[in-house]
Amino acid sequence: MAEAADFQGTSASPARRWLRRTGALLAGAPLLAGLLQLPAATPAEASGQESPQAASGAGSVSVAVDSLTPSTPTEGDTVSVTGTVTNNGKQPVTDAHVDLRVGPSLDTRSSIDALAKKSDDVQGPTGKAVGGKYTEKFSKLTPGVAEPFNISVPVDELDLDQDGVYQLAVALSGETAAQPWDQVLGVQRTFLPWQPEEAGTKTKTTFLWPLVSDVHMTAETGSNEQQTPVFSNDDLAEEISPGGRLDQMVSLGKGLDITWVIDPDLLASVDAMTKNYQVRDEDGTTTSGRGQTVAKQWLSELQQAVAGKEVVALPFGDPDLASLAHNGTTVTGSLSHLKEATDAVDNTVPTILHTKPSTDFAWPVDGAVDPSITKVATSAGADKVIARSDSLQDNLSYTPSAARPIGGGTTAVVADSRMSTAFQGNLTRASASTLAVQRFLAQSLTLGLQTGKQRSVVVAPQRMPSVSQAQAMAEALGALQGGNWSESQDLTAAAKAKPDPAANRKLPPADAYPPSLSKQELPRAAFEQIARTRDDLDNFKVILTDESRVVTPFGRAMNREMSTSWRGRGVAAVGYRDDVESYLGGLIDGVKLIDKSDTKLSGRSATIPVTVQNNLVQGVEHLKLRLTSQNPTRLKIDGHAYEEQPVAVNGGHSQSVKFTTSANANGRAKVEAQLYTEDGRKYGGPVTFDVKVTEVTPTVMLVIGGGVLLLVLAGFRMYTQRKRAAAREAAEDAAGETDDDVDNPVAASQNPADPGDRLKEESEAGSRADAPQQPSDPAPDTAAESADPSGTGERVDR
Repeated sequence: MAEAADFQGTSASPARRWLRRTGALLAGAPLLAGLLQLPAATPAEASGQESPQAASGAGSVSVAVDSLTPSTPTEGDTVSVTGTVTNNGKQPVTDAHVDLRVGPSLDTRSSIDALAKKSDDVQGPTGKAVGGKYTEKFSKLTPGVAEPFNISVPVDELDLDQDGVYQLAVALSGETAAQPWDQVLGVQRTFLPWQPEEAGTKTKTTFLWPLVSDVHMTAETGSNEQQTPVFSNDDLAEEISPGGRLDQMVSLGKGLDITWVIDPDLLASVDAMTKNYQVRDEDGTTTSGRGQTVAKQWLSELQQAVAGKEVVALPFGDPDLASLAHNGTTVTGSLSHLKEATDAVDNTVPTILHTKPSTDFAWPVDGAVDPSITKVATSAGADKVIARSDSLQDNLSYTPSAARPIGGGTTAVVADSRMSTAFQGNLTRASASTLAVQRFLAQSLTLGLQTGKQRSVVVAPQRMPSVSQAQAMAEALGALQGGNWSESQDLTAAAKAKPDPAANRKLPPADAYPPSLSKQELPRAAFEQIARTRDDLDNFKVILTDESRVVTPFGRAMNREMSTSWRGRGVAAVGYRDDVESYLGGLIDGVKLIDKSDTKLSGRSATIPVTVQNNLVQGVEHLKLRLTSQNPTRLKIDGHAYEEQPVAVNGGHSQSVKFTTSANANGRAKVEAQLYTEDGRKYGGPVTFDVKVTEVTPTVMLVIGGGVLLLVLAGFRMYTQRKRAAAREAAEDAAGETDDDVDNPVAASQNPADPGDRLKEESEAGSRADAPQQPSDPAPDTAAESADPSGTGERVDR
């Protein structure tokens, strides 16, 4: 990006300052001219050898600037610089001294970048030493020993001229045994912004303050009424504990004019921690979480911090928009997850923070955009995309305002890449943090001095700053807000600012997307796995009596599966998706058919029971159980090839569903039981078993019927024959009595029959009764066997 060589619109310094500094410049001109005309100054240079600064001892001492206060000095201030010098060479350094050196002003933002890249190069220009009493001396620097220094110089002694950014170098000079002359052995350059008076036109600066974390909650919840959540670890408790990363973000941001950018998943996770929650251990067991107290305290502090401030809510889980655009849009249903994640904001942020957030902004990773990313980003309702100037570049000599329309009613809010990336890297060392702060302030002031027009600038730092990075951000932002060239502005106001007509409004093509970011994207396989989970959930929820117990935790888990936080953690991302899919599969398998052994059918009809088991804590309904005969010519279910019956089972119970069957032929018939949802989709796997049919062919039934008929006829014949025989005997007895009475009436009436004759008759009658019966014998006094079909309650062997 080209930039102007000179500042435009620079405000004039007061006459007093101008005269004093002009005089000092004129007085030093002869000395400067003499120095420029000096020949080679050392024996080494005269002999054609390396210069002293390029000799073996050059750069052997490291200089660390741990603090520079004030960061943005004004008239009457005293600049204090502290730090350490360390002799990294093998020889002691004698006659060592540390001094401050002020170089020329840096006119462009690119010159600041160039100086930052060689901030410790001893061969570069270091500027004019302040010298005198503003020097700290060391008699000797021992190898490997760090020595502290502290130099304070009135700002008037620095000879700062017009408003701008000046190079401030801290240099260590001394001698070694091998090079016994005074030379610069170590240097550290930084930047000194100089704007002592209020700028006529201030830059409006918007600083985003992100509250985003990794994924911590799983899809698993307890079986109790409260549905106790299960966390994959207790790392979040550490982050929100005093001194933790998120605790520092809230504490530091509380006193700053910032725009809070918050992932609702973080709020939901911490809110869940305020109650009972479980943490999964490495062995798969769970233990009680211990972060209730710190969770309550953190949320309370956050509520106070955001009161009256602008809050921008990301979609739930901070979905990776670029991954979705590049790899997920061709997978059915992927975009619906983004819409659900956006809708989830209303049930999270206002409830927990008691403030209404803005959901108009989408924030792709590192502000890298292309047409597909922008299309996806706005598909869920956002009409503003936070981009970055190293993605949506401008070929201008100045930095334009952030807002610009890019078509389709969408506004790109382009964050400044230099200021947004100023706090990346390892800032745990005080020296690194100080350099980052001064560089950020230098870029801000230089940007403001480019033109005489007011501009709106947006700073979008990394999503999850470390503690040291957050502290550096807060220090820089505090200095900026206390300076004279910038004023704070909300993100919404920055998006509404008048666009610069010369600013670029054309999105870069897809092939311009940074390869380093592309390698970290979620693959298509991730979205396919999420789609499978969604299908399983849709098929499962329709049978539940209280689907919210399952739909809500799994819906949020699928949002988390698309999180930006998985970038660079591919293995962990796969593990999380597998856990979600496996846990849902376990719940689905909790409603199933009990395996059934082969069945024997001994009659023409019978009932076959099939058992449905529900191991869930809630009841299931809206299910149909279908029993299908694979050989309906042999075995029918309720007279057809299959029969369906509705199923409803209470939680933790089983239910047997009975089907009426009828057999037409002997042999084996395969039967399949399958659960279906009401919309006709299969639920779970089938259960198959064989039914063995015996003695039910038509011929057998005819023989059995004929035999029964013959028995009936034989019994009837025996009955009629015995009746006739009894009638004959009665007639014969009657005729014999009549003859005897006629011959001897008195004997017939007074003398009974001879006992011997009577015993003979009874014996003959008994012999006839014990004799084997013939078909013609009289029928016995028993009912005939029924030929009706067996009842539906007939027992079936399993």
